[in-house]
Amino acid sequence: MNAAWALLRRDLRLAFRIGGGGPLGLAFFLLAGLLAPLGAGPEQAALSRVAAGTIWTAALLACLLSLDRLFQADLEDGSLDWIALGPLPLEGAVLAKTAAHWLTTGLPLTLAAPLLALMLALPEGALWTLTLALAIGTPALSLAGAVGAALTAGVRRGGLLLSVLVLPLYVPTLIFGAQATERAGLSLDPGPALLFLGATTLLSLAVAPFAAAAALRVNLR
Repeated sequence: MNAAWALLRRDLRLAFRIGGGGPLGLAFFLLAGLLAPLGAGPEQAALSRVAAGTIWTAALLACLLSLDRLFQADLEDGSLDWIALGPLPLEGAVLAKTAAHWLTTGLPLTLAAPLLALMLALPEGALWTLTLALAIGTPALSLAGAVGAALTAGVRRGGLLLSVLVLPLYVPTLIFGAQATERAGLSLDPGPALLFLGATTLLSLAVAPFAAAAALRVNLR
């Protein structure tokens, strides 16, 4: 636990350094959401129809921004070798680094989403559901992204390949998250969509650390 906590704190410090990518994800999320009125028009009815999908798509893309450096920087400077040789299993190291990614990307997006939702005329009844759905779903984005980041850690400028690998894994989270938000905005029960969203996150939690650790072991050979 001490090793996991030390790795988590280290990644949190790195994320907020210049070029670390922590605040960049939040800035991208807000800017991408604010561009929606330029395409959908200023009418509130039009904005309300696309608000849920716009917010979730912006969150999905924002999570991609810092994924390419999740393991690559450690692989390049040799830190990943020390992490693999340390007392913490590589699966635990993946979880710690993924938690740091979510704390610096997914959590800020979740907290900022209600403000963006109001700007996009999302019905007030859906604000709490949107926040809850993002809190449930964004960990799955970080976990699935960790698998793609581990697979492309040894690839130079693998950002495009990472996007191609990860975006299909994001589809269930995007569908269920947007559906829960839309149903709440229509005064329908968002419960089933939230349950499926939670199941997607739990499945990611069960599979992603082992898949990412296996990919990292291949890159360390």
